Amino acid sequence: MRGLLYLLSALGVIGLAIWAYNENHKTQQAMAELRELHREIHSLREAIGVQRAEWAYLSRPERLQELAKMNFMRLRLIPLSGSQFGRVDEIVYPMPAALDTGLADQEDDL
Repeated sequence: MRGLLYLLSALGVIGLAIWAYNENHKTQQAMAELRELHREIHSLREAIGVQRAEWAYLSRPERLQELAKMNFMRLRLIPLSGSQFGRVDEIVYPMPAALDTGLADQEDDL
């Protein structure tokens, strides 16, 4: 009986060792994948930074103004001036509708 107990204990320990090894291997794979994702995120953030810098460089007002001048005949773009914009006090807002308090109905009854 004691031998059977030793055998079952040894098999249990071996089974737990195999399970622990598999879990360790899965963890190591997940950590490697995580490191790769972090590297990819870092490189994509750097690429976004470069693209933002390029966008800022290409959308400089003086550069766009020169491009508009060069392509005036084809695009028919005109330069913007302050007179093309309206002022806030020129905006016409609709008048709010009169509130119906029911007084008009009462006056008709009198």
